[in-house]
Amino acid sequence: MKIFLAQQNYHIGNFKKNVAKIIDAINTAKAAGGDLVVFSELCICGYPANDLLLQRNFIEQCKMAVDEVVAHTKDIAVIVGAPIYSSTAMGKGLFNAAFFIEDGEIKQIIHKTCLPDYDVFDERRYFDPAVSWDIISFRKRKIAVTICEDIWCVEPDFNYPYCPLDRLKPLGPDVIINLSASPFDYLHATKRMGVVKANALKYELPVLYCNTTGAQTDLVFDGGSMGMDSNGTLCGLLKYFEEDLSCFTLNDDGSLSCEDFSNYKQITTINEECTHFNPEYGIELVYNALVLGIRDYFKKMGFQKAVIGSSGGIDSAVVLALACEALGNDNVVAVMMPSEYSTAHSLEDAKQLNENLQNPNHTIPIKDIYETFLKTLNPFFDNLPFNVTEENLQSRIRGNTLMAIANKFNYILLNTSNKSELCTGYGTLYGDMAGGLSVLGDCYKQQVYALAKFINRKKKVIPLHIISKPPSAELRPDQKDTDSLPDYTMLDEILFGYIEQHKTAAQIKASGCAADMVERVLKMVNRNEYKRAQFCPIIRISPKAFGIGRRMPVVAFNTL
Repeated sequence: MKIFLAQQNYHIGNFKKNVAKIIDAINTAKAAGGDLVVFSELCICGYPANDLLLQRNFIEQCKMAVDEVVAHTKDIAVIVGAPIYSSTAMGKGLFNAAFFIEDGEIKQIIHKTCLPDYDVFDERRYFDPAVSWDIISFRKRKIAVTICEDIWCVEPDFNYPYCPLDRLKPLGPDVIINLSASPFDYLHATKRMGVVKANALKYELPVLYCNTTGAQTDLVFDGGSMGMDSNGTLCGLLKYFEEDLSCFTLNDDGSLSCEDFSNYKQITTINEECTHFNPEYGIELVYNALVLGIRDYFKKMGFQKAVIGSSGGIDSAVVLALACEALGNDNVVAVMMPSEYSTAHSLEDAKQLNENLQNPNHTIPIKDIYETFLKTLNPFFDNLPFNVTEENLQSRIRGNTLMAIANKFNYILLNTSNKSELCTGYGTLYGDMAGGLSVLGDCYKQQVYALAKFINRKKKVIPLHIISKPPSAELRPDQKDTDSLPDYTMLDEILFGYIEQHKTAAQIKASGCAADMVERVLKMVNRNEYKRAQFCPIIRISPKAFGIGRRMPVVAFNTL
């Protein structure tokens, strides 16, 4: 049996485009002699559709889209993912489902059993779990169809009292097929492969795993669909961060094979173990995820051009380089906004970066605007001494300037704040925290430096002085980040332990970090939740990003 995995990039709610992609893959598979073509979880509507799933009209559009796919299944079978109402359900009445379609007829509908409600997932808000399980009989083969989280439940636990495949195995399936929408983080590719292998070994069956690709606002889906035989041997791997269509053959003896196996090298250098912060870890995958995240955000929002505040610092330099790769150099506008505290070398670094990237750039000095603000506010400030207020005022002038340009020319402002800054509140609301999309908001400062080095791997794009000089906001004379923050080597290790690893202050101290430093850093994280609550969407690349995946109260008693 020839089974095609169709790894595609969907647009949430764009039924016309999604269905056209699906039909095109069906026709390609049919022309190649395919028996069955498999698509990813909720491919009909796109994932995650969130509260659109609460709108009955949206579900009706999903049904009509499935019907359109059905009409193109003559002489081939298809498995697609879509939500469906059930009048017999006892709860919400909506299921995350896989439709098995053959020769112009929906033959069977499989419901998802395990509904995740951790991190970025909230499926129990919308769906009911399956209450019955059955296999699909197709061309003398029995297929166990599962949906994403269903195979992550290899053993029953507190969240999932039973594994759906434990119910399906006694029915004698020949192969497991899984429809997934599994988002990227730099640890996930190897974890995912481990889960597929665990299922193949436990149930002694080959597994075909079809994941989606593309970005949906903050979430990036990296693809990496695969086939694994009953011995846990990888037989084929689809591309990462790209659409792909690949054929697997389920042989008469139960073995699995794939002619094209050229993508395996993509992840062989990544190891699942990452117990301590390592800024170099998976940096190529992070780079690809950020580029795709920018590209799809603009494409799916209907925008073409970005504007970025270029300071001559490492963060804006990396965002500029990533944006130019994602959108094309001509579509990324850099704006330098020097003040009286901007150093000459930063301006030269920014100019050199623009020359290297060959992107449009402008210089708008803010000295006169700043002085006008100070003069206007002075009677109210009553000659109080210079402090962070005047520093933030410069940042807000820059934020307003960039937003004015974005509004006038229909650009999107890309934010350049990094995760270390967002953690500690080292940023100005409505100033350097302004933007329509945060590119580096899930990358710690040391990861930003690792990205810069990766960008320069073939040729010097980012000037070396930008990488080597001490980071500074340049909002007062001789300012350095270390005036306000611990050294990033120490800071990022503490933050990684607290955010990604969920360690307590005591556990972080026990790892060797100075007690007073740990308490200082964690207090900064906790008291700046109000800033992050007002921040723009962040492209997620880590196991724990700010945003929907980390929901903390803005006002809470600060305990460590």
